[in-house]
Amino acid sequence: MSRVLVGITGSVAAIRAPELVASLGAAGHEIKLVLTESARYFVDLMNVSQMAAVVAVHQDADEWPVGGYTRGDRVLHIDLRSWADILVVAPLDAHTLAKFALGLSDNLLSCVFRAWDFDRPVVLAPAMNTRMWESPVTRRHLAQLLEDRSLSAAPACWTLAEVAETFACHAPSLVLVPPQSKKLACGDVGMGAMAEIDSITNAVWNWTQPLEDSAEPA
Repeated sequence: MSRVLVGITGSVAAIRAPELVASLGAAGHEIKLVLTESARYFVDLMNVSQMAAVVAVHQDADEWPVGGYTRGDRVLHIDLRSWADILVVAPLDAHTLAKFALGLSDNLLSCVFRAWDFDRPVVLAPAMNTRMWESPVTRRHLAQLLEDRSLSAAPACWTLAEVAETFACHAPSLVLVPPQSKKLACGDVGMGAMAEIDSITNAVWNWTQPLEDSAEPA
């Protein structure tokens, strides 16, 4: 069983969070959730907190103790980074992608990402409107993530259709599960819907199963 930290951001696809948690839980993973403020609009906290595999649900307000900081207090984003075997951000909205790319760390989830040890994997499942996904800004932010994590010289020219393969080749610990084309919540039809839950959980399995197998006694 692996420890999976799931970040949920403010895309409409966040309504699928219980489905994702249930799928990861069925695979035997232990789960902690980190919700951004905008994600709370779409997620029933009481519902997800009571799901069997969930051991904790965290929000931005949990980062620092009520009443002020005392020397020696625990730092939540560091504790979460240390606890997790893998970080999954699903859905990854456009705003959080921009924060990750630029190194901004103004909420709990972006602090976890900024402090992450990339010897351990991160799975990102973007979800946004088609125009947002196809914006040059999106490719620029993805390219910044790739440049930061690349283990070999990444090609200068690649398309959004090639993003998963490009990351897999040049930044294997940063897994992009690309969005799919379908009718979006806004009524538009096109690329941008979050990948199917099975695609995300399979990406987690591809990383965690070898770790679990190697931990078994000979």
